[in-house]
Amino acid sequence: KADAETLQRVYGISFPDPKQLKEWEKIQEEAAKRDHRKLGKEQELFFFHELSPGSCFFQPKGAHIYNTLMGFIRSEYRKRGFQEVISPNIYNAKLWQTSGHWQHYAENMFSFESEKETFALKPMNCPGHCLMFDHRNRSWRELPLRMADFGVLHRNELSGALTGLTRVRRFQQDDAHIFCMPDQIRQEITGCLDFLRHVYTIFGFTFNLVLSTRPEKYLGEIEVWNEAEKALADSLDKFGEPWKENPGDGAFYGPKIDITIMDALKRNHQCATIQLDFQLPIRFNLNYVDDNGEKKRPVIIHRAVLGSVERMIAILTENYAGKWPFWLSPRQVMVVPVGPAYDDYADTVRQRLHEAGFMVEADLDAGDTMNKK
Repeated sequence: KADAETLQRVYGISFPDPKQLKEWEKIQEEAAKRDHRKLGKEQELFFFHELSPGSCFFQPKGAHIYNTLMGFIRSEYRKRGFQEVISPNIYNAKLWQTSGHWQHYAENMFSFESEKETFALKPMNCPGHCLMFDHRNRSWRELPLRMADFGVLHRNELSGALTGLTRVRRFQQDDAHIFCMPDQIRQEITGCLDFLRHVYTIFGFTFNLVLSTRPEKYLGEIEVWNEAEKALADSLDKFGEPWKENPGDGAFYGPKIDITIMDALKRNHQCATIQLDFQLPIRFNLNYVDDNGEKKRPVIIHRAVLGSVERMIAILTENYAGKWPFWLSPRQVMVVPVGPAYDDYADTVRQRLHEAGFMVEADLDAGDTMNKK
């Protein structure tokens, strides 16, 4: 109604004393300087375009960072017994109905009609990995089966929620699913925790661990939940890092460990996840044959360390303030000749370093003095 009262929501923040206000203002000022959108433009790493909202264009320097991160994770996969797979991007809606995503997540998926059938771009890899597990008979000797996938994912985020690289529609994850027997859960969770500690230590991040347990509404038998939660708690104790429990905050299909990292500005980000899943194996009727020749149901562990590679690049850009560690740097070497007479030699040096695998440039601008270069 035209004469109805209107309300306006106003957000504010207050501080007990001027000192804390100044500290907060200093952090905000530093955060603005480190904004990954600003640094990404200045360093020619990436950009966005209105014709593909929420999907990032990575330029050569940004693609180097992207591929270096994935190469790093791939090298760790080989050491830790993961097998990389490649799965389709498009699936018939029947797959998502089986997994339960169509009933609970369809509004966040890009779907379309083709030949009187409904299809959708995958927003996650797990249902496809279930098909890969189930395409032939499996033996207990194959478990744990650690299946890794860098497949492209699409999620239909609201346009107003899109924020640089931290919230996008098109992204990739260091996604993996571990198919294992119940008595292998502890060992696999310990391996996942060791994996993330190794990666985060290299990045210079500290992290916090939270065990989220059975919610009020859950699927499955309570005895299975109790054993799974105990397995996670035992693994966390063995890991040796402090952790907290968040009762009732687990997913309806299994308990999980939430991991948040802290950056240089003391901001927390959730990237890694370790999630037990009892329901997808049931929905897809997954089985393996045990050592007695009987069919048994595997458990799935969903896990990621980087999470979204795009989001991790945003976090790293701001954490390092654009001053990249050498192994990740998009500009590792700059060859600067002392004068035009040495340009050819400088370019030869640049070429040799390039062939050796370094990101290298040569400043051959005759218009600049040596001091300016």
